[in-house]
Amino acid sequence: MKYSDLAEKSVEELKTLLKEKKAELFTLRIKHKTMQLQNTSELRVVKKDIARINTAITAASK
Repeated sequence: MKYSDLAEKSVEELKTLLKEKKAELFTLRIKHKTMQLQNTSELRVVKKDIARINTAITAASK
């Protein structure tokens, strides 16, 4: 997910996307703890996506 894609979305869309990504991060963390996660780099990717979404929300609200 690129920031340029997020900058075009509205704040409401970004908030729903943020909620989905946080839920995905939660499930990935649970899988990681129970040794079911094969690719641990997915955690880092989702965390960076959440940071990008938060940055886009902050930029859109100003």
